[in-house]
Amino acid sequence: MNLETEKRINTYVIVNYSKLKLSLFFLPLFLLITIGVFLYTQNALSREGYVDIQKDLFYFINSKLSQFPQIIFNLTQLGDALIFMSLLTLFVLYAPKLWESLLSASIVSALLSNILKSLFLIPRPAAIFDNKTFIILGKKLVGHSSLPSGHSITVFTVLTILLFAFMPKKINNKIIWYVIIIAAGLLLVLTRVGVGAHHPLDTISGGLIGYISGLLGIFISRKYKIWHWINNKKYYPIFIVLFLICCIVLINKIINENLFVFYLSLISLFISIFKISYVYIKK
Repeated sequence: MNLETEKRINTYVIVNYSKLKLSLFFLPLFLLITIGVFLYTQNALSREGYVDIQKDLFYFINSKLSQFPQIIFNLTQLGDALIFMSLLTLFVLYAPKLWESLLSASIVSALLSNILKSLFLIPRPAAIFDNKTFIILGKKLVGHSSLPSGHSITVFTVLTILLFAFMPKKINNKIIWYVIIIAAGLLLVLTRVGVGAHHPLDTISGGLIGYISGLLGIFISRKYKIWHWINNKKYYPIFIVLFLICCIVLINKIINENLFVFYLSLISLFISIFKISYVYIKK
């Protein structure tokens, strides 16, 4: 891509973000309240009630998705910020505004995830169900940090940033874009049930919180110039070093688990390092 193309992409993102209204928060907040009201009407606001009311659904989703272990286990890795965000590293060059929003949103999502997990203290499936009755893929997660799903928050935080960054102009294309992003998000978050790590409502709630986090990241980046330096080429060496560190972490992950999605993230990082280095040296 030439410089003019890069500017057009970033301008497109900036214009799309500038059109967003605070009313976008109403739907995810309404859905979260609806979930709370539903749990209340079912006498499921206690930890035991919360787990019991969705036990059958957990077993159903886990049994169906776990029939595709390699696919599910690869897809669920996208809930790891390192993996998902590595795939977007080229946008540091082509759409720095996207990364401004992404960084702000990531901080918000991390704070919300940690606070809410500590507040609710819901036991994970492996901590409360007989482990022989469902499928666990990967590391067995126990403890009381199930609600909300951190992976689901990450997935929808990133997808929300992308959703509004590249929103098409025509209404028909907007609808298709919405459906694709939301469907992809739901599939990715439900893999957390498929690997036996979360209850279904953990993932749905996490997705809604991630959506809110993504919106907050966009609005923060619009109002404050916290990350405006990303667009300055003199800071590119910072990204090169950070991406190299990420490469080392990913190579270690490949050595330990050798998953296809790790290779995709690693390739994306290599390409980004090359492109950013080229632009920096060329200046």
